[in-house]
Amino acid sequence: MNVRRLIPTAATTGAVALGLMAVSACSTSDASGVDGDGKLKVAASFYPMQYLAEQIGGDNVSVTALTKPGVEPHDLELKPRQTAELNDAGLILYLKGVQPAVDQAIEESTAQHKVDATTLTKLEHHSAEGGHDQGHDHGHGEGHEEAGHEDHESEAGADPHIWLDPVKYAEVAKGVGARMEKADPEHAGDYKKNTDALVAKLTTLHTDFEQGLKNSATKTFITTHSAFGYLAERYGLDQESISGVDPESEPSPARVKELQTIAKKDKVTTVFFETLASDKTAKTLAEDTGLGTDVLDPLEGITDSSKGDDYVEVMRSNLAALQKALGAK
Repeated sequence: MNVRRLIPTAATTGAVALGLMAVSACSTSDASGVDGDGKLKVAASFYPMQYLAEQIGGDNVSVTALTKPGVEPHDLELKPRQTAELNDAGLILYLKGVQPAVDQAIEESTAQHKVDATTLTKLEHHSAEGGHDQGHDHGHGEGHEEAGHEDHESEAGADPHIWLDPVKYAEVAKGVGARMEKADPEHAGDYKKNTDALVAKLTTLHTDFEQGLKNSATKTFITTHSAFGYLAERYGLDQESISGVDPESEPSPARVKELQTIAKKDKVTTVFFETLASDKTAKTLAEDTGLGTDVLDPLEGITDSSKGDDYVEVMRSNLAALQKALGAK
C-alpha cells in the first residue's frame, strides 16, 4: 500500500459529512442508481477501475471517475459533491488500500452495490526493496468472481497493484462482470458478453508478456516505485525499487550502493521512472551508475504523456520497454 501523504482523518471525515449533507442539494438521481437515459450509474475510484467499468458496462452504464487524469490517485481528496455522488451510484467500483479518502467515503456511502477489487483475487506481499524474495504460488485459479477474499482486505502491507498482472486483472474483471449482472439484471447478457471479450483481450496480453519476456539477457529491472511486484512475479522477473512504495522519497546511501552492485552483477541497463511522479531520483541513480532511463507506467492514470490511450496500449508499451531494457530476444 502506498501510504505517502495520507489524508488526515479529520479532514476526510469532514468531507464525508459535508458530502452526505449535500446529497439533497446537488444530487438529481432516483433511488435506482440510473441516470436519465436509464443507464446504470457507476462510480470508479481511479483509472484501473474505470477501465473495467467502461469495458464491461459498455453502452449500458454511465461511468464517473473520482480521480481525474493527471491526479496522483493516492493523494486524492474528495470534494463534497463527489462524496454525495457516491450515494447516487448504482454501483461503486474501487480498490481498497490505494486511496484512504475514497475508502472512508465509500464506507459511509449508502449505495447498494459496492465492489472492492481486492476481494476478487488474492493479494500478496512483495518486498518494498527488491524482488528476490518472490516466487509465491500463483495457483489461485478461477472462481474468485463472487468476492471470496474479504479476508485480504485487512492484510497490512499487502501489495494492491493487482491490475499490473493481466491474469489477476482478468480475475477481477470476471468478478466485476458478475456484480454488474446483479446490479442490473436486465442487461446481464451484455455484461457477460463484454466480460468475456475483455478477459480474452487480457489473456492475449498475458500471452504476449509471457512470450516476449521468456528469453532475456537479465531478469532484473530497477524502478522508482515498487508497483510491479505482481508483474515481476508472473513473468519470472526481479523488481528492484529505489524508494520502495514512495517514488518521490530519497533512497538511503546504502540503498544506492546496493543498487549499483545489483546493476553491475545482473547486467541492468535501465532505471525506470513513472509518468505521475518526479523522475529526479531515477535520473540521479542512472547518472551515478552509467545507466539509461525509460518509462515503466504503473497505469494509475492516463494522461497526454501516457504511451497509449488505454490500459492495453500502455501495457504493451511497458512490455516493449521491458524487452529493450532486459535484452529480450
